[in-house]
Amino acid sequence: MKAAAAMQRGWQVLATRALRIGSNIATAFVQIWANKGRSVLTTLGIIIAVTAIITVVAFVEGFGNYMSNMLRGYGTRQMIVRSWTPQKEDAFGMHRVTLTMDDVRAVAAECPHVRRITPFIFTETTVTYGKAVATQIAIRGVSEAYQSIRNYYADSGRFFGPIDVEHSEHVCVLGRTMLKLLECDESVIGDYVTILDQRFRVVGLLQAKGSFMGEDQDQTVMIPYTTALNMYTDQREDMRFLCEADDESVINDAEGEIGRVLRRRHHLEPGMPNDYYVERQDQMLKQFDKIRMAVTGLLAGIVSISLVVGGIGIMNVMFVSVTERTKEIGLRKSVGGRRRDIMLQFLTEAVALSTTGGAIGIAAGYAIIYIAGLHPKMVEIHVPMWSVALAICFSMGAGVLFGILPAFKAAIMHPIDALRHE
Repeated sequence: MKAAAAMQRGWQVLATRALRIGSNIATAFVQIWANKGRSVLTTLGIIIAVTAIITVVAFVEGFGNYMSNMLRGYGTRQMIVRSWTPQKEDAFGMHRVTLTMDDVRAVAAECPHVRRITPFIFTETTVTYGKAVATQIAIRGVSEAYQSIRNYYADSGRFFGPIDVEHSEHVCVLGRTMLKLLECDESVIGDYVTILDQRFRVVGLLQAKGSFMGEDQDQTVMIPYTTALNMYTDQREDMRFLCEADDESVINDAEGEIGRVLRRRHHLEPGMPNDYYVERQDQMLKQFDKIRMAVTGLLAGIVSISLVVGGIGIMNVMFVSVTERTKEIGLRKSVGGRRRDIMLQFLTEAVALSTTGGAIGIAAGYAIIYIAGLHPKMVEIHVPMWSVALAICFSMGAGVLFGILPAFKAAIMHPIDALRHE
């Protein structure tokens, strides 16, 4: 019986407190509605701050996801190996580091976790077709494995095959931007373009890749690497190559195998620095994600400073409200109103004011993102729920932080002085 009575009293206390809090919230919104113009101007800083947080975070995340997906589209199992001269040896000109076709063949033969490999010859030159001339075009000399390693397939015609590579055929595939630069259409397949005064038969057109880091990925021409080596003989001794590991889980093993083969072939003793450099796509992706998170946090922190301005506005208005309602405070105290009840009432009003501004800011942020998303070239943008929760918490926190002083001022008023206030 005693336990049941205690439980009943506990529920009664909770109900009383809930009723009191509900009454304070209702009173707060009545006061906000009674002073609509002043409330809007007061919460303007909060509205702007929350809108900025929502839009900045959404845009940064949207463009960050776009870039991450593009990097993943190039293949997260990919590695680029290139020659590298240690700084001390480079300074004294001790020896010239080389990567040759023999190194590429050795890696392909002795690295069980390397699924595909292709030499990569890169240069920029002029491409002509009829009277059209395109300058500074990226020429990539690769093998047929390049399309699988980089997810760079031909969607019209074909990619050149192993026989074309073996016989150093003068064939090529064009990026989509080349059609515009060469003033032609898909009918160019089967026709000839001129690269470095040599004719190449166009066998296919590549899938559109778009721009990446300001570089047009479709402004390119790909030819067999054997043909490229015949044209650019200086790259025979300084060749880079691309590898693809069997799986993301074994990419470390694949990198280790490549290192063992190259160090043995280059006669590097234990303790000597590598004379090659491995650039991994998955590491680039991880680094980019770290940078994106840092930028998101930094920008969100910067725009959150405007919350301080909005909070100061709320504090000033609450001081005015306390002054205007001094007689009301005195009357409540004269009939037994406690300090904590009065303090809670004004604090609730400050929190309600800031939270209302936060809600309006969230709605404005969603509206801006929706309008921006209507642009046909805009990347896909979504508002992360954590940013909404952060905005609400910040706005409520501003109400508590900047509403505590006016609420305390109201709570400590002497009832007689408050009733005498004119």
